[in-house]
Amino acid sequence: MSTENQTITDAVRARYGSIAADVLQGKASSCCGDNCCGDTGDNTISVGLYDTAELDGVPLKAALASLGCGNPTALAELHPGEVVLDLGSGGGIDVLLSARRVGPTGFAYGLDMTDEMLDLARRNVAESGVANVEFLKGDIAAIPLPDNSVDVIISNCVINLAADKAPVLREAFRVLKPGGRFAVSDIVIHGGLPADLVDSAELRRDLSSWAGCIAGALTDAEYRAGLVAVGFANIDLEVTRRYTTNDLPQPLPAWATRLGDDLAAQIVGRFASTFVRATKPAV
Repeated sequence: MSTENQTITDAVRARYGSIAADVLQGKASSCCGDNCCGDTGDNTISVGLYDTAELDGVPLKAALASLGCGNPTALAELHPGEVVLDLGSGGGIDVLLSARRVGPTGFAYGLDMTDEMLDLARRNVAESGVANVEFLKGDIAAIPLPDNSVDVIISNCVINLAADKAPVLREAFRVLKPGGRFAVSDIVIHGGLPADLVDSAELRRDLSSWAGCIAGALTDAEYRAGLVAVGFANIDLEVTRRYTTNDLPQPLPAWATRLGDDLAAQIVGRFASTFVRATKPAV
């Protein structure tokens, strides 16, 4: 791993470890704190993703640690008996909801690299009494499961945080069974960045920091190309929420002020919570 990528990974681990520690102490938290999601610390990107009925029976600390940009368990069409893997499972809310959907004959794995989040998730499982769940420690670019062992991969605004997406997509393809489904929520830049703006990884992390903390969102074209490159088929990117400058914190971050109202609005409008679907070919 390059020095830059290691720095990003370490920063993500530290940030989410801090969030888990806050939640364990009974504090609500957001993925971004005061610097990018709102002047009160509320994460507007993560608000309203789960309805009340879904959260019935889910431990409060799992709900407090929900930091995603979508609701992959609702969109993935999980079936009884399936094996599900949640990449970057955090406090475990999507794992618990998946376990409920696949039932006692199915199984739900959560994978996270942060000790504090794993501690929080395991406490939430113990409180919920769910039996068909296991949390694994590891990197989403090196999944500690065998080839062809999972029916469905979900993730909630986590692949966006990976410094290098290619190994994540390769690993997802490897562990999926033939015919298995990739069904993740993520932040995607639809249409790319405006032509008069110099595109760079550094700029993307700066622009998307308000939506995904330490982020490096892919464009829709890049996401499709990355999935095709590792072997996925039946690729579809469905926008579930397109952002506006009203989602930015106040006062506006420095990058938005520097670019001006019109260009900032153009850019923010291209970032969207997106449900990404793909299939590993059956043969």
